[in-house]
Amino acid sequence: MTTPIQGLGGSVPILPVPPAGPTPAVGEAGGKGFKQILMDNLNEVNRLQREADQKVQALYRGDTNNVAEVFAAVNKAGVAFDLLMEIRNKMVEAYQEIQQMRV
Repeated sequence: MTTPIQGLGGSVPILPVPPAGPTPAVGEAGGKGFKQILMDNLNEVNRLQREADQKVQALYRGDTNNVAEVFAAVNKAGVAFDLLMEIRNKMVEAYQEIQQMRV
């Protein structure tokens, strides 16, 4: 419940104060930490690559004739891997910048 404050320009609502309790630790704000998010994404890229490989193998064996589905799976895995590599490159650049900082 909000309580209005009377002022010159009218009333301004005061937002309720959240109940006192334990504050989330670093990395727990909103859920998963950076490491867990990174590991989840690595696992997802790995899963996409395995799925694409299985579909290519099925196409080679003649188990499927749906070339569009195989092509889409390979492209999806490729895009996910490219994004992962860009994230890695940005992390390496950030690490190198931190190394060059003077203390």
